[in-house]
Amino acid sequence: MSLDQLAPGIKATILAEAMPYIKRFHGKTIVVKYGGNAMTEEHLKQCFARDIVLLKLVGIHPVVVHGGGPQIETLLGRVGKKGEFVQGMRVTDQETMEVVEMVLGGQVNKDVVNLINRAGGKAVGLTGKDGNMIRAKKLMLADRATGDLVDVGQVGDITQIDPSLIDHLESGDFIPVIAPIGVGKDGETYNINADVVAGKIAEILKAEKLVMLTNTPGVLDQAGNLLTGITPAQIDGMVEDGTLSGGMLPKIGSALDAARNGVKSVHIIDGRVEHALLLEILTDHGVGTMIKSH
Repeated sequence: MSLDQLAPGIKATILAEAMPYIKRFHGKTIVVKYGGNAMTEEHLKQCFARDIVLLKLVGIHPVVVHGGGPQIETLLGRVGKKGEFVQGMRVTDQETMEVVEMVLGGQVNKDVVNLINRAGGKAVGLTGKDGNMIRAKKLMLADRATGDLVDVGQVGDITQIDPSLIDHLESGDFIPVIAPIGVGKDGETYNINADVVAGKIAEILKAEKLVMLTNTPGVLDQAGNLLTGITPAQIDGMVEDGTLSGGMLPKIGSALDAARNGVKSVHIIDGRVEHALLLEILTDHGVGTMIKSH
């Protein structure tokens, strides 16, 4: 059913329900990790862009951090390379890094900016190189079985984030759209997991919320049931017993760090639901898992 088919009374109820949330979050920053189906399906893309613009119009400050896994895979395939992952992190050699930077910093970033601008917003695209915003060093992953360090190439570990450029854009009514690329002390380019970047930016900005759009209903237990509310302690247990694994690990790790370091709540939501962002932020009807800070 579309909004046009709703009776006026129901529409009014929905708007009234949003009021206390608009009041509570007015002037606050919300960091949104944009990825999954919401980023590839045309209708969901339009819903996302309109949600972001509406949040800005009612006085909330959205900051968008995007991934681009499927787009990177497509271009790697064209140049005859196959993507490889360790613990949810993309192994990134020199050639792969060039493709990643081209796709994330160029194609995907400008597509997201264009999408939001066409919906009536004022989006500005950035990578972590702009203004030396995201400083990084080489990330070495510890093998879970042996503890040995694994070299995954030009994958970055964030050392510092300078929020001044984001603050400057927010105060000018712009919507920052950030590609997860960092810069090393000697100017090296690093590919950084977008979930990790979103989490760290949320921490540095002392964001009210971090919202991660995914292709799952949220965090699921071993039986596949959605957990609507969860604590950091419960998550630790789910990682230990293997309930959470693969690409969910960097997402959950970032969510936990953010929740423990000043972000009031973290939401892992189903990006396949129309207007998932508005439903999660401005209504009583959540569409995913909320991780409370304690």
